[in-house]
Amino acid sequence: MSKKLIFLGPPGAGKGTLAARAVDIVKVPHISTGNIFREAMAAKTALGLTVKAVIDAGKLVDDGTTIALVKDRLSQDDAREGYILDGFPRTIPQAEALADFSAPDRVINFDLADAIILQRLGGRRTCRNCGANFHILFSRPKKENTCDSCGGDLYIREDDKKEAIVRRLEVYREQTSPLIGYYRERGLLVNVDAAPPPVQVVENFKTVLGIQ
Repeated sequence: MSKKLIFLGPPGAGKGTLAARAVDIVKVPHISTGNIFREAMAAKTALGLTVKAVIDAGKLVDDGTTIALVKDRLSQDDAREGYILDGFPRTIPQAEALADFSAPDRVINFDLADAIILQRLGGRRTCRNCGANFHILFSRPKKENTCDSCGGDLYIREDDKKEAIVRRLEVYREQTSPLIGYYRERGLLVNVDAAPPPVQVVENFKTVLGIQ
């Protein structure tokens, strides 16, 4: 069974939900660059302090630092038999570096149309008071624009506005298109339709990996 996996997919594809379920199926850790950065900063390692300085300055963490952090994380005992990488690689140099120290077995591209992404992300509503999340299609509040938990007003976060979502998608496509081509050329890429309910997407994921 393929156990060294990379998850690609746009915002709204549900990669986090799918990764949590895939961990139980494949029995390897879900490793996201966001978590790696946070853990390194919390531990105040040399690399962690470098990451904190970069993030505090409002900049993107460079390839060299990101690669070093991922390499260190994949050397830990729980990742020796495999991993699910989420958020890495983001660039071709990162992909080439990964191939040198821990080549992936499969790259799962969770495919989702922009219209569905806009529906999923744009329908989210957040309580100004307690931060609870609702959705105008999938998890409606009992009373319109009112939090079920505390009665606070619901609003649309800046990140959930259409303009912000469209920009995030543009950035994702710019960053990820080269990776999709890179891994397709190497015969590692498989597409999974992320539009169905999560239970069906998990079954599709198992099918492409040949898991019964």
